[in-house]
Amino acid sequence: MSFFGLDCARKKEKEVERKIRANDREYNSSFKYATNCIKTSKYNPFSFLPLNLFEQFQRIANAYFLFLLILQVIPAISSLSWFTTVVPLVLVLSVTAAKDAIDDINRHRSDRQVNNRKVNVLISGKLTSEKWMNVQVGDIIKLENNQFVTADLLLLSSSEPLNLVYIETAELDGETNLKVKQSLTVTGDMGHNLEALAAFNGEVCCEPPNNRLDRFTGTLTFDTQKYSLDNERVLLRGCTLRNTDWCFGLVLFAGPETKLMQNCGKSTFKRTSIDRLMNVLVLFIFALLALMCIILAVGHGIWENYTGSKFNVFLPHEENAAFSAFLTFWSYIIILNTVVPISLYVSMEVIRLGNSYYINWDRNMYHTRTDTPAEARTTTLNEELGQIKYIFSDKTGTLTQNIMTFNKCSINGKSYGDVFQHYSGQTLEITEETTPVDFSFNGLADPKFLFYDHSLVEAVKLELPEVHAFFRLLALCHTCMAEEKKEGHLVYQAQSPDEGALVTAARNFGFVFRSRSPETITIEEMGIQRTYELLAILDFNNVRKRMSVIVRNPEGKLSLYCKGADTIIYERLHPSCSKLMEVTTEHLNEFAGEGLRTLVLAYKDLDEDYFAEWKQRHHESSVAMEDREEKLDKVYEEIEKDMMLIGATAIEDKLQDGVALTIELLAKAEIKIWVLTGDKQETAENIGYSCNLLREEMNDVFIVAAHSPEEVRQELRDARLKMQPSTEQDKFLIPEVILGNTPKVVQDEHVNGEYGLVINGHSLAFALESSMELEFLRTACMCKTVICCRVTPLQKAQVVELVKRYKKAVTLAIGDGANDVSMIKAAHIGVGISGQEGMQAVLSSDFSFAQFRFLQRLLLVHGRWSYLRMCKFLRYFFYKNFTFTFVHFWYAFFCGFSAQTVYDEGFITLYNLVYTALPVLGMSLFDQDVNANWSLEFPQLYVPGQLSQYFSKRAFMMCALHSCYSSLVLFFVPYATTYDTARADGRDGADYQSFALITQTCLTVTVCVQLGLDLSYWTVVNHLFVWGSLGMFFFLTFTMYTDGLFKLRPASFAFIGTARNCLNQPNVWLTVALTALLCVLPVVAYRFIYCQIYPTINDKVRYKMRQMKEPAPRPRPRLTRRSTRRSGYAFSHAQGYGDLVTSRRFLRRPAPARSAGFTPAGRSPGFKPTGRSAGYSPVGREQNPKQKVEPTSLQMFRAVKDASF
Repeated sequence: MSFFGLDCARKKEKEVERKIRANDREYNSSFKYATNCIKTSKYNPFSFLPLNLFEQFQRIANAYFLFLLILQVIPAISSLSWFTTVVPLVLVLSVTAAKDAIDDINRHRSDRQVNNRKVNVLISGKLTSEKWMNVQVGDIIKLENNQFVTADLLLLSSSEPLNLVYIETAELDGETNLKVKQSLTVTGDMGHNLEALAAFNGEVCCEPPNNRLDRFTGTLTFDTQKYSLDNERVLLRGCTLRNTDWCFGLVLFAGPETKLMQNCGKSTFKRTSIDRLMNVLVLFIFALLALMCIILAVGHGIWENYTGSKFNVFLPHEENAAFSAFLTFWSYIIILNTVVPISLYVSMEVIRLGNSYYINWDRNMYHTRTDTPAEARTTTLNEELGQIKYIFSDKTGTLTQNIMTFNKCSINGKSYGDVFQHYSGQTLEITEETTPVDFSFNGLADPKFLFYDHSLVEAVKLELPEVHAFFRLLALCHTCMAEEKKEGHLVYQAQSPDEGALVTAARNFGFVFRSRSPETITIEEMGIQRTYELLAILDFNNVRKRMSVIVRNPEGKLSLYCKGADTIIYERLHPSCSKLMEVTTEHLNEFAGEGLRTLVLAYKDLDEDYFAEWKQRHHESSVAMEDREEKLDKVYEEIEKDMMLIGATAIEDKLQDGVALTIELLAKAEIKIWVLTGDKQETAENIGYSCNLLREEMNDVFIVAAHSPEEVRQELRDARLKMQPSTEQDKFLIPEVILGNTPKVVQDEHVNGEYGLVINGHSLAFALESSMELEFLRTACMCKTVICCRVTPLQKAQVVELVKRYKKAVTLAIGDGANDVSMIKAAHIGVGISGQEGMQAVLSSDFSFAQFRFLQRLLLVHGRWSYLRMCKFLRYFFYKNFTFTFVHFWYAFFCGFSAQTVYDEGFITLYNLVYTALPVLGMSLFDQDVNANWSLEFPQLYVPGQLSQYFSKRAFMMCALHSCYSSLVLFFVPYATTYDTARADGRDGADYQSFALITQTCLTVTVCVQLGLDLSYWTVVNHLFVWGSLGMFFFLTFTMYTDGLFKLRPASFAFIGTARNCLNQPNVWLTVALTALLCVLPVVAYRFIYCQIYPTINDKVRYKMRQMKEPAPRPRPRLTRRSTRRSGYAFSHAQGYGDLVTSRRFLRRPAPARSAGFTPAGRSPGFKPTGRSAGYSPVGREQNPKQKVEPTSLQMFRAVKDASF
C-alpha cells in the first residue's frame, strides 16, 4: 500500500532512550531513526486518482449521487435519463480534483525546496555539500553565519572564543534578541580541525524526541569520561546562526523528530460550522426523502389493488402489487432526489472561491510599504470568518512591531521628548513631517535613531552634569556586547530590545559604548575615549527588578550605577531626593498614561574602604554552597541604598498601526481576545494596557502565578468567586447531543463588571491538566481579556483546543512566527501575519496579510458578508429545490403513483443548472445588507453570525414549511385554473403537457420573485442574471418544444408545440401572476410585521443608512491611555547576562582602531526619516524590510492533511 502513499508499516516501538555514536552511520541506522526528509504532500502521480476519488466519495452527498446514477441505468425503475445525474456529478468531482491537485503540487514544490537545501556534512574526513534530506542522526555538520539550523544539534565547536555561538530563536519563541550557547570544552578544543572531528567517536545517550523546547537532558561519553549535557549545549532546528562565522554540531534529532516539528501540531481538515450543520441536515433530508418515497410506494400498492385494474389501457396491471410498490419506491428515490441537488455543492464552492477573491483584491487590506496583499490561502472557510467568538493572538510581531524606541526621558526634574509650538508653547503631535534632531555632529550615531526634542541635544552640548550623568549611566549599566566589523559601524547584541534601545540612545547623544572585557567597559564621552574598570555586576532578576554596576572611572572614583522599576528604586533613594522624586513621579505618570515602559536611574559614590569590605562579603556569598542566591541578594541590598536619583527613561514597545482601534471594534462585536505569548509577564501586561485589552476601569485583573496545582486551582477558584460569588460547581455544563454523542459544553456565565486574567506558562501547565482544565476555562471565559505569558507553542495549541472542545464557538488564531504554527493549525481559522519572524505562520495559515489592523476588515466586512451570503444562498436554495420537489409529491396522488414526472425532462435537467443557477450565484457573490463603512461603524452587526441566527436548524425548518406551502400553491392553483377549461378556440386546455408547462412557468417566475425579495443590494450583474435567466427559460422552452427538435429526437422532445399553444392564453398569464402573488404574500407580510415589532440590528442600521446615506468618516484615534499605573519597566524579565559578562566567557575579537569620533560627518546620503523614534533591532538588521517570498526551513508546517471537498 505504500505505492499509493499510504503508510501501513507497523508502528515503531516507543523510544525510551536515544543512543547515538558520532560519525558511525552503520551503528545509528540500526535504531531506524528518522531522516531529515520532510514530506507534507499527500499524493503521487499514480495514487492521485484512486485516493482522491476515495476521499471525495467519503462525502455523503457524492456517494448518494453515485448510488442514484447506478439506479438510473436500471430500466425497470428509472423514469429519468442518466445524464441528469452524471453531468453534475462529473463536474463536481472534476472541480474538486483539480483544486486538490493544485494544492498538492504546491506541497511537493515546498517539500523539494526545503529538502534540497545544502549543508556541509563531514564524511570520511572531508566536508561534503549534502542536501538536507540526506542528513542522518549521528552526522557532524558545519553551519555558517546566517544559516538556518538543519536539525537538532549538539554543539561541538565554534569560531568564537570559548566556543560560544549566538542564535536567533524568533521562529521558536518569537523573541529576536540573541541567545548564547556554549559547547563543552572537550569538544570545543577540536575547533576547525577536520581530522580531529572525523576521528571523534563520542557516544551520546539522551532523552527521546519530545516537544520541550526549554529542556534537554543527556550525557556524552568520550575517552572514558562522561559529560553532562543540557539545553545550553543544543541548537534546535528553526534557529538561525548569527554573528558566528562557523560552528560544528552533531545531529541528535532529524526531520519529524526535531523539537520544533514535535511542537508544530497536527494538521486537521478544517470544516466550517455550516458544513457540519449541512451534514446533519442532509441526513434529515435523506430521512424525509425515504419517508415520502415510502408513502408514495404504499400509495402505489393500494392503488394497484383497488384501482389499477381499471387502467389497463394506460398502465399494464401488475399482479404482484408489493413488488410493483418496491420498484416504485426506487423510482421515486430517483425523481425526488432534487431535495439534495448536487449543484448545491458546486455552487457553494463557486461562492467560496468568489468571496476569497474579494479578500485578495481588497485594496484596503494591501500593505504598501512591504508590497503585501491580503491572501485567502484556503477557499473553503470564508463564511466561518463571520462567526468568530474567540481570537487567540500572539503578541510579538502581531500586536507589536517588535521595535523598541527611546521616546522620552526625565532628567533632574525636567521632561524631554515632547515638541512644543514656538510661540504658543502648546505640545505638537509628532508626525513624519516633524523635523528630527540632527545627530550629524556624532560620527558614531545610529542613522536609524530618531528623536525630536532639540532641547536635549542642547543640554548635552552645554555639558550639563546631570544630563551627562544620565547618559553615562545608560552607556555603562547594561550587559550589551558591541561588535564593530567595519570602522564606525557598531552593532549591539542586547539581552533584550529594551536594553539595546537605551544603549543606542546614549550612543546618539554622545556616550558611545565601544567595547568591554570582563574587567573593563570602554565608552566614548563626547568624542573622548574613556575606560572604566568594571568591579561588579549586580544582575537583574524577577525579584530584584533592578540592575547595578560598580565601576571605577579613569580618575579612580568609585561609583554604583543602578536602573530598575520605579517602586523598587524609590525605596532605596537618599532622603534628600524627595522633592526630585515628586517631580519625576509626575513625569512617570505622564509616560505611563501614554503606554510607555519606564525605568528609573540612580547612582551612588562609594568609599574605597567600604567597597573593599563589601567585595569580600560578596565573594564569600558568591561561592557559598548553600543559599547562595539569598546571601547574594542580602549583600546587594546592603550596597544599593541611599542612592541619588538622576531621572527616568520612557521606551515605547511600538504597537502596529491601528491595533487599539481594531481591538476596540472587535470587542464591540462581542469577540473575546486572548493573548498567548512566549514573552514575559510584565511585557505582556504592558502591551495589554497599551492596546486597551486591559484597562484601569476594569473591576479587577487577576494574576495567576502559582507553583503547584493546588495553588493554581485555588487562585482560579478565588477569581471566579470574586466575579460571581453565587456560582455553583456543577451547573455550568450543558450536554449537546450531536448524532448520538453528548459532548459537554461550558455555557456562558453572566458577570457584572469587566475583569482580566493574566496567567504564566508554569501555572498554565497545571491549569491545562484534565482535572483542572474546566476550572481554568470557566474562570477565563468569565473575563473580558485573557493573557497567557511564557507559553510554549504546544501550550498555545492546547489552549485553543480546550476552547474548541468545551465552548460552542468558532475560534481564530493569529500569529507571525513559527512558534504560532501549532496554534494556527489548531483553531477553526488560522491567520498568518507576514512579519519580521519569517513566513512560517503564513505558510500554515488559512488567511494572511501584513498588519493586525486588517483583521477588523477581514471579520467585520468580508467575514460577515460571506456568512450572510452563504446563509441566504442556503435558505433560498433549499426553498427553490424543496418547492420544485414537493410539487412531484402532490402530483403523485393524481397520476396513480406511477412515478410519472410533473415536469418535462429537459426542465428537470436545466432547472438547477441554467434557470435558477445564475440568479442565486449573483445574490451570493454581490449581495450586502450594508456597505463596508457601515459594517465597521456598527460592529454589533457581527453578533447575529456568532449566534448562527441566519441559518440554523430552525431556519431550515421554516424554509421547509415555506416550500411546502409554496408547492401546494404551485400545484393546486394551476390545477384549479386549468381543470375542465377550454381554450379560446374551443379546444380542451387541460392536457398533461399544458399543465406541466404552466406549472414550470409558475415555479420559475415565483422563485425569481422570491429571490428579488431576498436581495438587499441590486447590481447590474444581479439584474442581468435574474432577467436573463427568465429570458433563457422562455427562449429554451420555445426552442425545445419546436417541430425540428421533435423530428431529431422524438423521445426527448415530446412536448411539440405546447409552448406556443399554451402561453398565448391570457388565463395562463393570470395564473402565473396569481400563483407568484400567493406564494410571496405571506413572506412580505411576515417580514413587515416582524420588522415593526422586533426590528433586528440590521433593520435599525439599514433604516439609519437610508436616512444618513453614509456614516461620517471615523477619525483615526491616537492612542492616549491615561492612567496612574506604571507601564512596567524596560527590562528583559529573565535572569540577566551578568555572570556571563564577568566570566571571561564572551570575549569577542578586538574592535578595530576607533574612528575619528565626533567629527562633523553628517548623515549618510541614504538616510530617510520613516518613523517616530529610534528603531532598535537586536540583531542590527533593517526594520520591516519587504518580505522575501523564499520560504524558510519550516515550510513543512504547511497543512499536510487537508481533506478534499
